[in-house]
Amino acid sequence: MVRAIRGATTVENNTKEEIWEATEEMLKKIAEENSLVQEDMISITFTLTQDLNACYPAVRAREMGYTDVPLMNMPELNVPGALEKCIRVIILINSDKELKEINHVYLRGAKKLRPDLAK
Repeated sequence: MVRAIRGATTVENNTKEEIWEATEEMLKKIAEENSLVQEDMISITFTLTQDLNACYPAVRAREMGYTDVPLMNMPELNVPGALEKCIRVIILINSDKELKEINHVYLRGAKKLRPDLAK
């Protein structure tokens, strides 16, 4: 069965270092919370708010070892009043888990996007 895992995080500044650090933290937490192995992953799509353009999160994912998973980066819509400096991710996986067993991860300032899911 195909399942989707959502995640989001924020950075303070539009720098490669901060975007990569936040991306790594988010991916590690998602993998840990869901006992993910790369072989179960179908694809990973990252989106960034339009105020983040210093680098691609997918490049950091490749450096972390996600070499056999298709990766994509895309811009978010520029919606007035939306959370700024935000990196979002959706990971499609093959899994036997029930929907309620999937752990979505919202970190840093992104916790306000889904306070019901933020830990």
